[in-house]
Parts: sequence; C-alpha cells; structure tokens
Amino acid sequence: MWPAGAGTKLPCPRDSALRRAAFSGNLTALPSHLVPAGRSVRVFISANPEDTGAERQALRENVYPKLREFCRENYGLEFQVIDLYWGVDEDEWDSPELQKARMKLLEDCLKTSAGPCFVGLLGEKYGNIRIPGEVEASEFEMILDAAIEAKLETKLMEEWYCRDENSVPAAYYLRPKSEMLKGNKNAMQPSAHAENEKTWQEISDEIKKIFKASVKLLHEQGKMKHSQAKRYLFSAIEDEFDFALGKQTPAFLKKCVCYIRKIANIERFVKIPEMGKYMDITGTDPRIIRDPEAQEKLIKLRDEFIPTIVASSNLRVYTSVTHCDMKLGYSQEIENHYIEGLGKQFYEDMIDIIQATVQQNFDTETDTLYDEILQHSSLCKTYASFYEYKCESLTRVHKYILPSKTGHISPLVVYGGPCTGKTLLLAEVAKKAYGWLQEHAGPESDPVTVVRFLGSTDMSTDLRTLLLSVCEQLAVNYRCLVQNYPKKIHDLCDLFINLLNESSQQRPLVIIFDALEQLSESDEARKLWWLPAHLPRFVRVVLSTLPNKHGILQKLRCLIHEENNYIELIPRDRKMCSQVLKHQLLRVKRKVTSGQQIYVNNAFSKCTLPMFVNLTFREVRHWRSHKDVDESSLCVTVHESIEQLFWSLERKCGPKLVSRALGYITMAKMGLSEMELEDVLALDNSVMNELNEHTRPSNPLRVPYLYIARLKEGLSGYLIERHVKNVTLLVWANRHLQLIAQKLYLKEDSHLHEMHTILADYFLGVWSGGRRKAFCLEDPYLNGCLDLESRSLLEEEKHFMEQASFDRQAPEQPWVFQCNPLEPDIFFVNHRKMSELLYHLTRCGKTDDLLYGIIMNFSWLYTMIKIGQFDKVLADIELAYNYSQEKEMKFLANTLRSLRSKVIAFPGSLSAELQQRLLPVLSSLPKLRHLLLECDKDGPKYCSIVPLHSSMDVTYSPERLPLAASHLHVTEILPTCNPRTVLTALESGSISTWDVETRQLLRQITTAQSVILGMKLSGDEKYLVVATTNNTLLIYDNVNSCLLSEVEIKGTKHGSGSTYINGFTLSVSHALAWLEASKDVTVIDLLYGWPLYQFHCWYEVTCVRCSLDGTYAFCGQYLNTTTIFHLGSGEKLCTVTSEFSGGFVKFLLILDTAQEMVMVDSEGSLSVWNTEDISSPQLTDDFDCRREDSEVVSLELSEDQSAVLICKALGIELLDTGLWKVAEKFRAKHNERFVSAVLSKNGDCIIATMESTPAVFFWRRDTGQCMASLQEVSGTIVKLVKSSHHNMLLSLSASGVLSIWDVDIITAMSNIDKTGKPIQSLMLPARGEIIYSLDGSDCVHKWNFSSGFIEAAFKHEGVVEHCVLTSSGDVMVTSDDKSSQYVWHTGSGENLFRISGQRISQLLITHNDQFVVSLCEENASRVWRLATGHRVCNILTPLWDAFITPANTFVVGMTQSKVLAVSLWTGSITKKFCCEDGTTVVSVKLIPDCPDLIVFVTSAETVNLWSLTDEVICRRVQLPGGFLKTLEDFEVSPNGKLGILSRGDENINVLDLHSGKLRVVHASGVIWRQRLSRDGRYLVYICCQGGEDQDENGTMSSLIVMRLADGKNIGACSLYKAPTFLALSQRHLHIVVGFDDGSIGIYTVVDRVDAALKIKIATSNSRQIFSNAATQTSRAKCSSYCFKASVDCLWRESTEVFARDSPITVSEPAEPNEATPSKKHNSCYDRVCAALESRGHSYGPDN
Repeated sequence: MWPAGAGTKLPCPRDSALRRAAFSGNLTALPSHLVPAGRSVRVFISANPEDTGAERQALRENVYPKLREFCRENYGLEFQVIDLYWGVDEDEWDSPELQKARMKLLEDCLKTSAGPCFVGLLGEKYGNIRIPGEVEASEFEMILDAAIEAKLETKLMEEWYCRDENSVPAAYYLRPKSEMLKGNKNAMQPSAHAENEKTWQEISDEIKKIFKASVKLLHEQGKMKHSQAKRYLFSAIEDEFDFALGKQTPAFLKKCVCYIRKIANIERFVKIPEMGKYMDITGTDPRIIRDPEAQEKLIKLRDEFIPTIVASSNLRVYTSVTHCDMKLGYSQEIENHYIEGLGKQFYEDMIDIIQATVQQNFDTETDTLYDEILQHSSLCKTYASFYEYKCESLTRVHKYILPSKTGHISPLVVYGGPCTGKTLLLAEVAKKAYGWLQEHAGPESDPVTVVRFLGSTDMSTDLRTLLLSVCEQLAVNYRCLVQNYPKKIHDLCDLFINLLNESSQQRPLVIIFDALEQLSESDEARKLWWLPAHLPRFVRVVLSTLPNKHGILQKLRCLIHEENNYIELIPRDRKMCSQVLKHQLLRVKRKVTSGQQIYVNNAFSKCTLPMFVNLTFREVRHWRSHKDVDESSLCVTVHESIEQLFWSLERKCGPKLVSRALGYITMAKMGLSEMELEDVLALDNSVMNELNEHTRPSNPLRVPYLYIARLKEGLSGYLIERHVKNVTLLVWANRHLQLIAQKLYLKEDSHLHEMHTILADYFLGVWSGGRRKAFCLEDPYLNGCLDLESRSLLEEEKHFMEQASFDRQAPEQPWVFQCNPLEPDIFFVNHRKMSELLYHLTRCGKTDDLLYGIIMNFSWLYTMIKIGQFDKVLADIELAYNYSQEKEMKFLANTLRSLRSKVIAFPGSLSAELQQRLLPVLSSLPKLRHLLLECDKDGPKYCSIVPLHSSMDVTYSPERLPLAASHLHVTEILPTCNPRTVLTALESGSISTWDVETRQLLRQITTAQSVILGMKLSGDEKYLVVATTNNTLLIYDNVNSCLLSEVEIKGTKHGSGSTYINGFTLSVSHALAWLEASKDVTVIDLLYGWPLYQFHCWYEVTCVRCSLDGTYAFCGQYLNTTTIFHLGSGEKLCTVTSEFSGGFVKFLLILDTAQEMVMVDSEGSLSVWNTEDISSPQLTDDFDCRREDSEVVSLELSEDQSAVLICKALGIELLDTGLWKVAEKFRAKHNERFVSAVLSKNGDCIIATMESTPAVFFWRRDTGQCMASLQEVSGTIVKLVKSSHHNMLLSLSASGVLSIWDVDIITAMSNIDKTGKPIQSLMLPARGEIIYSLDGSDCVHKWNFSSGFIEAAFKHEGVVEHCVLTSSGDVMVTSDDKSSQYVWHTGSGENLFRISGQRISQLLITHNDQFVVSLCEENASRVWRLATGHRVCNILTPLWDAFITPANTFVVGMTQSKVLAVSLWTGSITKKFCCEDGTTVVSVKLIPDCPDLIVFVTSAETVNLWSLTDEVICRRVQLPGGFLKTLEDFEVSPNGKLGILSRGDENINVLDLHSGKLRVVHASGVIWRQRLSRDGRYLVYICCQGGEDQDENGTMSSLIVMRLADGKNIGACSLYKAPTFLALSQRHLHIVVGFDDGSIGIYTVVDRVDAALKIKIATSNSRQIFSNAATQTSRAKCSSYCFKASVDCLWRESTEVFARDSPITVSEPAEPNEATPSKKHNSCYDRVCAALESRGHSYGPDN
C-alpha cells in the first residue's frame, strides 16, 4: 500500500488514463472534478416540502451523520445531502430563485457525485405549480392576451411583472416581494410579517390561477407547445423527477432511489385540517375536496412515469402503503412508524449503492507527487475557465512554445502588476500547450507539460521541494530510474538540468512557473541561480512575476538579455473592455441600455484591469432597464468593487454569516470544504443567532444549505474549488481577494481568537459524537442568573442551559479513518486535520490542546511517519515548542531525531522505541506521560512489545554556543530566568544576550575601551551591573540594554601601585564594590545610580555577602575577620574574628532561616556564627581543615540551606547544616583533581568536573553512585555555573564553547539501578512481581518488577553460582563457590540456615516446593527437605541439564550417552535410555503438557521422543546432515508438536515433531538467544548485529517476538546495550533482559488476543509519575542482607552433621519419613513452613 517515491516508479499499462494524463499535463483529458473517485458523495433530495418535513428532519438528525461517518472511514470521502427546502421559510418554497438554485444543484449532483446522487420522496401530494420568475416578453404578452380572452382580471399580473429591456430578448420579470410589500412600515415585526405572508399567498394564488388558465387555453388552441406549457403547469417535484430520471442510462439509474408513500383512503379524511399538508385540496369549508387535477398529475407521475423507468432499468423504488386512524387520520404515531422504517431502508440503500459504485482510492494517499500534480492541474483548469481575452500575449506565447530550428532558447518571462491576468494567461497556456505541440508534431507525439502555481501548495513554496517534485514528474514521464534523489540543493539543480536534456522531438517539454515572487527565501531561491538561461532545443520555460517584488524581474534581465523574451501585461484600453463586457453579458443573455453604457464607460476610463472588468460585469448583469443608474452605481477600483461585492452578499445572506464564512475560508491554512464550512458555521453561535433571531429555534442544527449555495453563486469565479487529497476545498482565486477579506472580516483580535478557537475545536472533534453545545442567545434572565448566588436559580440556570444545548452534528476527527480494524495499516489519512489543527491551535493559544491533542498524540506521530512526513513532524514540534516553550517538546524532538532511521524503516516500532526513552525521564518531564499512555493504548496495534522498565543509558546532548576562540577571552556567563537565554561577557568589552537554542544574538552591549572584570544581574533581572578595569561600575537597563549610570569605585589602598576592582555583589536594591588591597566597600543605590556611602573595615576586604532581604552586609577580610554593616543606614554593627587567623576569609555563607553566618578561610577551615543577635554574633562551631588537600576550589549552600558543599582539589565534602558534621565525602581518583562542583537545584546530586577531562560527572548523594559521565565534545571544562531559576547547568570549555545542560533530564535518565557486573542469570517466581539476578559476584540482587529498582541484595561468602525459588518466591535457595548452600526468606532477608560441604553443579526444586535437589559433579548428589534441611536420599550418578518431572517423581538428566530418570525418593535409576554406536546425547527437554514424554537430541542428528512410562522411543526425526554442528539452543512447545532449534546463524528452524518437516524462518540478524513462551504461542529471540551493522544510535541487538501460528513478527524493539541473559515469565508473557552493565530491561507482549493486558500496563507502577523530590523520598533504600557466618549443617560423603546451635534438629533419623522435627522445637522450620504456606498449600510435618 505504501510504495516508494514516485520518481522510482515507471508508468505501466495498468496506470489509469487519468494518472497518465495528469503526469504528462494533458489537461483536456482530465475530468472536471479531477479526482478518480469523484469529489464526494452528493445526494439531492427531491420532495414536496409540505408533506415530507418530518421525514427529512429525522433523516438529517439520525441517518445522514452515520452515512457521513461510513464514507469518511471507508472511502475518505464526504457524504453531503442537498436539501434546499430544509431551514427555509415556507413563503420562500415557491420563489423562482429557490427553484432555479434547486435545478442547478440537481444537475451538479448528477454530474459530480461519486456514489448515489438522487433520492425522491413522493407522497400523496403533487405540489403547487410554480410562479415563473422571468418570462420572455412575447410569451408573456401572449399569456396576457389569453387571460383577457378568458375574461380574467390581469391587473395583478401587470403590477407584479415588469418589462426588462436589458434581457436578451426582452422579458418580463417578477418584482421582489420586499419591493412590492414594503408599504408596511413595521415589516420586521412578527405580526406584520404574518400579514405580508397572507397577502403574498393570496397574490401568488391569483397569479398561478391566471397562468394556469391562460396556458391551458393557449395549449388547447395550439399556440403553445407542450414543452413550453410544462413550465407553467407542472410542479417542482415533477420537473426534478423528469430531469433526474427521464433520459438516463440504466447504469446511471443504479445511483438513484425513490421512496413512495401511499396513504390508503386518504380522501375520507380531507376535512381534517391537519391532513391538508399530505394532499392537494381545493375549495372552501365546508366544500373541501381533494384537487382532482393535481391527483391526476400525481397518478401519471407515480403510477405511470416511475414504473416505466423501472421497467427499463434497475432503479430502486420502494412503495409503502399506510392506513389512517379512523378518527385522527394520518396520526403522529403512524407517521413515526413510517419514518422509522424509512430511515432504516434509506441507510441500507445508501450503503449498498456506495459500496457498489465508489471505489477506494489510495492513489493520492500514497503518492504525494500525484496529489501535488492534481492540485496544480485543478487550479490550472479553474483559472483557465476564467480567461476571457484573445490577445496578442497569448499569440506570442503560442509562437514561443512551438519548436524552432535555430537560435538559442531562453525562458519566456511574463510580467505585470497585480490583477493584470498573469495567472489566467499562464493557466490558458498550460491548458492548450499539449494540444499546440501535438498539433505541430503530429498525433503520434506525446508532449509533456509541467505547471506549478508557486506558493499555492507547501511543495511549491520552497525551492528544494519544488525542484524535487518537478524532477520526480520528469523522471516518470521520461522513464528515468532515479534510485535516490539528492539532498543537496545544488545536486538537485544539476539533476533538474540533466532531466531537461531527456526531451526530444516526439516528447517536447513545457515548464510553466507562475508567480516567482512567491518562492521563499530559503536556498537563495529568489536570486534565480537555479534557473537555466539556455534551454535544450525541445524545452520551453514560461515564467511570470510582479515587476517590483524582491528584485526578481531585475535578476531575470541580468540572466536573459533578449527583449523578445519579455511580455508585459498592461491594462487594456476602454473600448476593448467595453467589448469584452458586451460579450460577457450576451453570454448570459443580458445587455445594458445606451444610457447605462455611459456610466460603464466612465468606470472603464478609470480602471481597465481584467479583474475590474469582471467585477463590473457581475454588477451590471443585475441592472434592469427601468432602474435608475448614476455614477455611484459602479465603483472605479478593484478594491472598492470587491468590497461592494461582499456587501451585496451580506444583504442577501446576512452580515454575520457572510463575515464569518469568508473569514473562516480566509484564515484556514488550506481553505475549507463545503461540509467543513457548514460544520463550522453551525458551531458559531453568532451565526446561528443571526439566522434564528426572530424566533427561538427548537433545534438549530445546521446552517441551511441555501445560504452556502448563495454564497458560492455570488462568488463564483472568485471562490474557487481546489482538490487536495480527495477533498474539494473552497479557496480564493486571487491574493487580492484574500487580502480584502482579511481586512474586512479579520481585523479584530477578539474575533480572530474566537474564530481560530472554533476551528481548532472543530478539528479536535470537541463537539463530535453527539456532544451538545450551548446555544447562547442574549437572554437577560440568563445573564441575571449568572450574577446571583441563589442555589435554586443556579439549578434553574443549569436546566435552562441544558435545554438550550444542541448537537451540531460535527463529525468525529480521528487522525486516520480506519477501513478495517484488523488491518491497522490500511487507512485513509485525515489530511484536513493534519494540515489545519496545529495552525489554529498555535493562533488561539490553546497550549494544552496543542501539547496533548497533537504533539503527545501517538496516532499523529505514527501516521505522519507512516506516510513519509518525518521532517514535517519535527517541524511541527519545533513550531509548537516556539509557541509553548515546554521542554517536553524539545526533548521529544531530539528523541525522534535519534530514532530517525529506525522508525522510517520500521514505523511499527515507534511505540516501543519511544517508551524506552520516555520511561526514564517521566519524573522530570511529567507531560510526556500522556504520550506514554497513548503508546500503551495504540502502540500494540503495530508493535506488540511494550517496555515496562527501560534501562537505557543517558544519550543527552546539551545546547552548545561558541563564544570565543578560547575560554580566556570569556569573562563571565550569567543564566537568566528564561532557560533559553544567557548573558555572556568577553574581555573585549562586549556583552551579548543569546538565544542558545537558535544561536541567535538577541541584544548586544559594547562598553567603552575597557576590559570587563565581571557582571551580575539583580534578583528581578531589571539591572545588569558590569565592573570594568577603569574602576567603574556600569549599571544597565537589562531589558532595553541602555546605560543608566556609571559609578567610579574609590577606596583606601594598602601600598602603592594601580589597583582594579577586586569584586562586587548585589543586594535587593544596592550594589557593593571594593578595590584590590582596599579596606573600603562602596555602596551604590541601583535605582538612582549614585554612591551612598562607604563601609570602612579593619583589614583588606576579600569578599562581601548580603542577607537575603537586603538588610545587612557581611564583609570578609584578611586575618579571618568579618564586619557586619546595616545596608540601610551604613552603620557598622560588629566585627568578629575566627580562631584560625592565619589566612583570609575566602567565602561567606548566610543562612537566613537558621540565623547563622559561615566563614570559610583560604585554607579550608570553617567557623559557624549565630547571628540571632546581629550586633553580637556567637561562635557555635568551627572546623580545622588545614591539610595538604585543603585548597578550597568552590563552595555552595544548598537551596534549602540544609547542606554546604565544599569542593577541594582532591575531594568533595558535604556538611549537614543542622548538625554541622560531614555527611558525605567523595574522593578524586589518583592523579585527578576537581575543577568545580555544584549541587543540583533540589540537592539530590552533585555535579563536578575534573582537570584535563572533557566530561561532566553526576553523583547520586544517597548512594554515592556515579550516575552518568557525559562527554563534552568541545573540550575540557574549565567553568561550571548553576542557574538559580531552573535546574540548569552552564559549562564553559577550554575552546570557548558554552554548553547548557538540563540536570533534571540527566538525573532522571541516569536514575537506573545497576549491579555493576554483567547479568549471568535471572530468576522469576511463578507468582509475584519480583526478579532475582546473579552477576558473578557474591550477591543475589532482588529487583522490583514494576519499578525496575533493586530492593535488596543477599550477600554470600563466595561467588553465587546457582539459585532457585519456590513458586511464590518467598523462599530462595542459593549456592556459592565456597561449597555452601543457603536458604533465605526473601521477604525479611533472613538467612534461615546454611549447609556446607559440597560444591553444587545444579540446583532444582520440586514443583510442590517441598524438596531441593542438589546435583554435584564430584560427590554424591542429594535430595533434601526444604523445610528442615534433612536428606531424603543420595543420587550417586552425576547428571547434567537435569529437570524434575511435573509429578515430582523423577529427576531426569543426561550423561554422555544416556538419558536417566532417577527416583526422588530412593535416588536409584528407575528408567534409562542408552545411545548406540558411540553417539552422545546433545540436549534433553521436558514436554510440559505431556509429563511422560521426554525429547532429546543425539549427536547422530536425530530428535527423539522417549516415553518414561514405556521406556520406548515414540518417535524419531532425522535432521539434515551437518545440522547439529553449531546447535546453540533447543526449545520444545508445551504440547510437544514443535521444536525450535537455533544454530547461531540468521535462521529460526521450526521442526514439526509429528511430521518431521523442517521450516526455516529468516531473522533480521544472527540469533543470540531464543525462548519459547510457556503457552507455546510465541517465540521470543534476540538477534545481534555485527559491528558493521550497528546503526548511528548504537543499536547492538534487537528483541523480537514471533507469533508461531502464522510465523509473523508481531513486535521488535532495539536494545542499546549488550544483552547477557534472556528470561520469560511463566504466566503473562513478560520478558526480562539482563545487560552487560548489570542493569535489566523489562518488557511485556500485548498481542491483539491479549488486549486485557493493556489495562495492566496502563496501571503499572512504571507508568506512575512523581516529582523528583517525591521519587527520592518515596523510593526505599536498597536493603543489604548478609549470610550466616556459622554453618548449620555439614555434608560429608554420605552423611550430614548439624551444628548444636543450629535451628535445625541435630538428631539423625533412621528413616527419611521420620526426619522432620516437631514444630515445637524448631523455629527455623516454622519460618520456612510459613513461607511455603504462602503458596496456598498446607504441609504437615510428615508430608
């Protein structure tokens, strides 16, 4: 379904004629709608409005939405019903305008509908004859004479019909009711409206009577033909039936349906008033009868015309006969019963016809090039239909296109101002070029025309996509096989030029590019470097452009020098315009009088643009000869004429409806379809309010289609149809029209926001599925309720709102329309939602919907990637990120980039790949949880593997910004409250504000000719303070980057020589600065920018800190002295000196919450002072840290002031500020020194850098584990800066590159538990959610299945070699290389007892958890009781690969040439099989469902089924020769039917053990390990890739699940570490993979048949989200349990000796069944039994 790019596909005979015509540009061969399956299913409803109102309403409410959903889901098409009577006032039903519109729309439905097109509803009513809207003068006067002859009063006709000489020929037209009945001044009042209706009804009846009598008389006299008389004597329904069914082919009539309702004996009920609407009546009360003439016509139509059609075709006709109630007549109950049946039949018929006539068309779904060509072909045909002029320009282009024998060929350029007709001219050329060339070269030639209206589609806006689509089209036409299209723009241009040379005399080429100015600036497209100046002989290129836009025409003149290659379109003269207007009017049988022509000429004297002529035509075609026309009747500019056109529409359809409808079309990114416009207007309460302002509606479902039809008719030629992906959209034909509509209807921001919100809600499907939207009218009662607090009123208001809420019938908006739920990859894409939703959400500011409705929606991601729009996905995410600034979107974009090659090749793996990366970071990026749950919900449709716990290592890459050639040139780096923005200062005096993501320079400040020493931001980031070598502080307005003041810093100097500013700091409203070797600190007011006073200290100042509230300043000095000042008054409060007076104060820390001050001297000694009494601080603690490693590199106080980090060159210390003791220490490795260290924002981890090491290290504080070591590619890190606003870290490398790290993401992704050694074995109990692992160390690690964290470690004396578990997992038995066995209680961690004496080769536990089998290679193996440790028996024969039978009777194993079954009770060999002829046993397996059958493989390459009961070989299968040379693994299905053999190659060998057939399934790599699921339905295997096959993401292997029933791979997931062990759970198909770094990955399989597991995944602990802090506090610390030092039991060769202090009884029983001690004397036994009983069994002491 998803073929490769179109460029690689050669045309073949199977390609449709439409496709070939589209690719070659033969537009005349294309149908009008240009879509192979038709543009939509459009059904015209023909009915009498009086007697079918209830049926039509019921169909609209209950049936049409279902049919629309069916068409969208199964065919990707719209289902539209045209019922012009619906929603229209009764007095309009007979209007000539409505009847004319109905016939036009009927014709349109018959021509363009893809499926059913006509439905007739015929009852017992024939309907009224129509009043003609216009009658030719000769015919009207003949009718008038006949009326006089019949002695009828004609005054009424003469009043209401007026002669119009502007009609050709002259005609009489019916005057508008609004004009004739305007005598009532209060016509807008309901009573006046009713009175006018009554008057009009009387007048219309009289006019009908005159026409009827006169025409009959003329027909009888032979003066009028029957075809003429029909117009006056037939009802509308007969005309429609005759037009739709009368002269059609049988094949066409299959698309039509008629429903006839007969009411038996209806004449009996003629006097019941309610029955008048169901039949034609005549007379007055009491002589009311059924109209015999109408009945006669009805019988002819119903009983003669329709049966005749049925006899010659397959027309569907259904007749229903209903019987009236004897009293009530055709009652409501009877009608409802009929309507119910009609609805069901209507639905079934529509489905049948749609399925029979509409074909699923995936061409435009799967081929973007084909869709692009169709879009431009559609526009070309539309534009060409508006071309009116036969001018010299067309002749010149015609001459240019025809081949010439000599001279250079260059492109032809057409230029002119706006509205001069460039696009129409080029469209006409494109339409005729194919015919011109074929006429010149002969019928056997096959020209190629490529047309692009630049800017009209996404692919024609950017140069790269434009050239790519043109090259693909040329490659298809000239049968050039292009394997891979170039990615570089210059290479693509070279390919374009090479493809031009493929043209020939038989296949000439014409390329047409309209509107070059619409090309984007990317790739310097507007410089036209890509356009060839000289063309091959059989190539012609026609271009158009505006003369003064982007300098394109000037560049063309530099490229093409021949003046003959330029055609300028200039305004035509007035006479030509008048002539064109005359021809246009005659085409519609109109003209203007000589008096009116004066005003037309006057208008043309001011503007003669083609568009103005067309707009003038639209105005004057409605002029009547007797109407007064003056200079104001016509506008004189295009702009004014368009505005007048819009205003005339507002008068006809309503100002709000027009403004909103045109506004929605204008603001939509790609335009709107008719149905979308209906849907959106129905959701707009302001529009519905205008339509229903006179009476509160019972159910304002939709906008009547009549208004849409009027809108399209009024803007025909300007609002054109464009075909995009099987959808017909309404778009503006001209950019000028769009600009004016935007100016008129989209100028107010509040309206814009509201309209974008309505469109966003529509494409989100907010009001779909029957959800009711409130219809808010301006109701003072309702407004009053909202202001009152009365509960009863609020309840009443709620009830009122429910009553005023209606289902607007908005359709569902899924991302794809799924044709078949069982085939998820066969679907139609909802391209409308794809193209519009993001656009409107970003403009209405609905960030949450943007985040969760699109970006975090798995269906959107998968669909876009599946249809080849991966780059569009990244662009949309970047766009959404720019609007929302949510870092989840940035992380997702980076993640998808890393997955690019994988998911493009295998889109189905998207969910599993995303889940592996999302799971570790959920605590830091909680909004990704929505996408994770979406993957859980929809991902299993495409990939059945669902990761539950991911152990992926961090692959984080920071944002990097090159600042200078070296870090020495960078003076300062400052983070800001915006995580994207940083401030940098260079020593050259340049201060820059950067956007680190886009690397864009936002602002820059250049100081004077002085070097910057440092800079700081005030707390509110209002001020930027800069220190310079001129001993000045520069205070800048940080927002506007302007200098506010410059302050010189002075102070007393100790010694001679020049000094610079030694340092400065900022408080809330002050800046404090001091010079080198100075005892003074200058205090500056930031607001006013002047110095306030100086603090005078005892010694030279070394550092200054201010209290958090800005009240006090603490000045550190030499001799470890600190002086405290009051910042407000400048008063010196006190001076303190520490005991360690040899150095100077290097750091000061102020703990506001604890009211403490910490002084740290240059040697690392620390003293703590209580500042509760600020005037007399008290020394509380001090530390003498003067050692060799005491050099303090950096110092930091945690944000919660609970810890102090002291970074020294050789180590890092963390001090607890509560106890003032060292809490943690971290030492540097040998020969390594720390450069800097900081705490994360929440204090959970320490981040540090080392000398000469290009990496950042992250340590976890609670465990001391190094979580991550991230390489910095830009070089060694020399500086770390932490953001105080975000958990961000800034690092500066030696090469002058700034990197910004998100600590939250790094710590979350690094928060993975590892044992530190490769996992060698994994054990999963039959029940429970625990995993145990062995890694070759002295520990068994207990993992939590849900979280993936290590819960406990069981420490042994030696290296653990074996481990077995009871089925519940409560008791564990292990053995180590020190010849010891251990029994553990896994819940408490207690080592219950320890047995020593023999080294174990294999541990087994019986299925009832009572006995343990310890197999030894050198000594006797033993069977012993788990509860007591007592021996049951010895097994003297060594066994390998042993297992216990399900009945707990035998232990079965193999020796070199035998398969042995040993009794668990006696230890004797009970059953055995011996190989013959020196063959050996290679592998032996148990069949779980057949406990008496054993499968083993021998070196003779045979697979044998051995019966334990009969001790015979049941079946022997011979394998191919040499098959077992590389046998890696052997698995048997539970039922014994299949054997799975792995040989360490790329094949899976499936052996049918019954038939002996061997089936080979190819895998995607070398199979490393395989496992069969417990139920035998799935094979799980890991296939490894070689070193050359590793992809760019470091994928080392893949985890794959194969369904054995059909051999299909149902899931694949990349593994980014080397796997060391693969294990499966026994119950649900959970997969656990051990890796070489000591971590594990946990997965589950969710096949379609296991849908219930989705609930388990969604509620799994691995899907729960906590904040970082919550995660750390809620996660229990890993417990460590130690072995017993003393041995409880010592095994000797054949005996066992128990220690006297052992909890196990010392007595040695004579018989095994008496070995169990009593519960009374054995506490160990109690604990083991309690653990065993948790299985649900109860074991007695002697059991």
